[in-house]
Amino acid sequence: KQWYQRRVAITAGGTVMEITAPQYIQEVNKAGDGVNVVLHLYKQGIPLCALLNQHLTTLARKFPATKFIKSISTTCIPNFPDKNLPTFFIYKDGDMKTQMVGAVTFGGMNCTVDELEWKLHKVKAVTSTMERDPKEKRHIPDAMTSAIRQANYYDSESD
Repeated sequence: KQWYQRRVAITAGGTVMEITAPQYIQEVNKAGDGVNVVLHLYKQGIPLCALLNQHLTTLARKFPATKFIKSISTTCIPNFPDKNLPTFFIYKDGDMKTQMVGAVTFGGMNCTVDELEWKLHKVKAVTSTMERDPKEKRHIPDAMTSAIRQANYYDSESD
């Protein structure tokens, strides 16, 4: 338990910290051994960036052992193209492990906090108790799709 409390103290502790370029090395590359860091590059005025920042605030409280930080894209990386926003960089032990770039990656404005949690869980940025993609719940197969799948199943059996 002490180890976990120390680790939480090392991180932002359940909040999303805003950083600038000079803080980058300290907050990202020197976050600590075994600490996962989720960095959101965003820009004011981009609705999906605002939505993901809200989701990150929720996830930061849920996963205090992960360090959640955000930075205005051009503050951290000069001339970072807006078309790549939002962008998440996932780090562990100071090394970049994964990049999640662009609106399509996040499913656009329909992205729920659960879907973002699942995406971060899949890349090992958080340890979620989710066992399957929450999008599967939203996908209700219609009768035609089911019939086609069934027909294809029976067709393949006869081969």
